[in-house]
Amino acid sequence: MASSHPTESHAGTLTRRSWLQVGYSGFLGLGLASLPGPHAVATEANRIRRSGKAKSVIFVFLTGAPSHIDTFDPKPDAPKEIRGEFGTIATKVPGLRVGEHLPRLAARADKYAVVRSMSHRDNNHLVSTHHVLTGHMQPGAFFDKVASRDDWPSYASALDYLAPRADGVPNGVNLPTFLMEGPLTWPGQHAGFLGPKRDPWQLTRDPNKPDFRMDGLRLAPGIEISRLNGRRGLLAQVDRQQKALAEMADGRRLTEKQDLAFSVLTSGKVAPAFEIDREPTAVRDRYGRHAFGQSLLLARRLVESGVSVVQANMGIVQNWDTHGDNFKRLKSDLLPPLDQGVSALLDDLQVRGMLDETLVIMMGEFGRTPKIVGNGRDHWAPCFFGLFAGGGVRGGQVIGKSDKMGAYPITAPYSPDDFGATVYDALGVNPESEVSDRQGRPTQLNRGTVMKALYTGAAG
Repeated sequence: MASSHPTESHAGTLTRRSWLQVGYSGFLGLGLASLPGPHAVATEANRIRRSGKAKSVIFVFLTGAPSHIDTFDPKPDAPKEIRGEFGTIATKVPGLRVGEHLPRLAARADKYAVVRSMSHRDNNHLVSTHHVLTGHMQPGAFFDKVASRDDWPSYASALDYLAPRADGVPNGVNLPTFLMEGPLTWPGQHAGFLGPKRDPWQLTRDPNKPDFRMDGLRLAPGIEISRLNGRRGLLAQVDRQQKALAEMADGRRLTEKQDLAFSVLTSGKVAPAFEIDREPTAVRDRYGRHAFGQSLLLARRLVESGVSVVQANMGIVQNWDTHGDNFKRLKSDLLPPLDQGVSALLDDLQVRGMLDETLVIMMGEFGRTPKIVGNGRDHWAPCFFGLFAGGGVRGGQVIGKSDKMGAYPITAPYSPDDFGATVYDALGVNPESEVSDRQGRPTQLNRGTVMKALYTGAAG
């Protein structure tokens, strides 16, 4: 499937007929469905003693799936049709080598663990994306099955359901692009069967642009709190005139969202995070003056403001889908900004004393074929890599091993279900927690196994 720029769309954008809802959504600059909402506090049965100690997660998602062989699981002794055009370089960790176009990350290998035995069975982008972003197979999965409310919830959405907050800070933010191509909407980006109320905030603005702003998340210049209270009072008058709307279930949810929207605007907790131009020039330069780097800087600012889960999509939809011209694209367009941005993120979090409490993950939805096809590599789910740092992860280690061709794990594989259990565990959510599906039936959130080797250093 050919890649293209995704349609810029908000996951929670409203299309309801009520002008009142549309107007209030415009006031915020966000779809109301994407705002956090109150919910019953997680029960004691839904808690767990964590392997990690993360307060937040930054998921660097390599949409389209990079080649593991050309990055973090090179095969220098394999035939050229397997090893490819790139050489390897030594890292700060003795015996660990990575692809030659990752020099900055090579110098920081003591900060992260590389898992070389990630594995699942589906080579389709959409189905695999759902699996990785939710830790669960997509219900009724088939080739290019688009997102629906029958899907499983994203990690931020499940967290919002089980451990809600009412402090004006969202549990989840996805940035800087929405994964959508024509009629195809990538599953796993939403709350799925938990409903739009639990959707993460979705941003679709490039923070590297000179005019980047999120003005809808802060008070407009010259608007005092008293004036905003007056605006709220006017809205209340309109609400009272819309009795029919208020009696509808959607209307009751809207009232709840209005209260939360008001608290977002007046709390001022999240809005400053988007003022990325306040960062020192040297810091912005270290991350790189490109979408990759500035998105990761924004991710750091968001977790610093209290956001629990930030998913930073590195590139437009399927950006890493290198069927053709794999080596030129990796060398020129993809690996240099990624190497710069992620290494700067790790340094920045450490300097600020945030790395121990922030789990950083970098992964695609699968790997790519060991054998080169033309100038590229095709989809390959049986074996791929994941990079983990911070949040209690023991750095400087390689977990798992693939065969000499990079085709299959020769140690016990880790599935996206295990990955999901690990994310939940790191955030203090019991993977075995019960959630309710669309029919109100209880179901277990996740059935994977926490990847404890990340924390213990015992190779797995």
